[in-house]
Amino acid sequence: MHIRKNIDTFLGTLVTIFMGVLVLNVLWQVASRFIVGHPSSFTDELAGYLLIWVGLLGAAYATGQKQHLAIDLISKKLTEEKNKRLQTFINILITGFALIVLVIGGSNLVYITFHLNQISSALQIPVGFVYLVLPISGIFIMYYAINDIGLIWKQTHNKALSTEETR
Repeated sequence: MHIRKNIDTFLGTLVTIFMGVLVLNVLWQVASRFIVGHPSSFTDELAGYLLIWVGLLGAAYATGQKQHLAIDLISKKLTEEKNKRLQTFINILITGFALIVLVIGGSNLVYITFHLNQISSALQIPVGFVYLVLPISGIFIMYYAINDIGLIWKQTHNKALSTEETR
């Protein structure tokens, strides 16, 4: 649990910092366009890249906080045992998606953009650094989903032990 709390703090802080930089960046773009009369050349590209990082790391953070979008119509009608199995199945699907799409697919995208030496036009940085957030967020999402599966089964095990002790 200590590791999860540290990851929560790290991701929350990182997303907050990136969001703050994004807000300052957009404010500078507006100010440079309307006050100075010449928009800054890099702010539009930086805003897009920061939005990608905030969105994907924010999704990982939301997964860890169990704040992601969920439809609970089915789970409310299930017994506790069936609900546990449903939550386990959902977390397995989340893990599979994160692995295939974000980690494997994202890693391939990062590799290709670095291999092709793709450079961003305004910031002149390798685009692979921008796409690096895909496998990073995928790893965090996988960690949270696997950890949640462990917590579900640990609670069930602890409940079974306490029931046996009361007999």
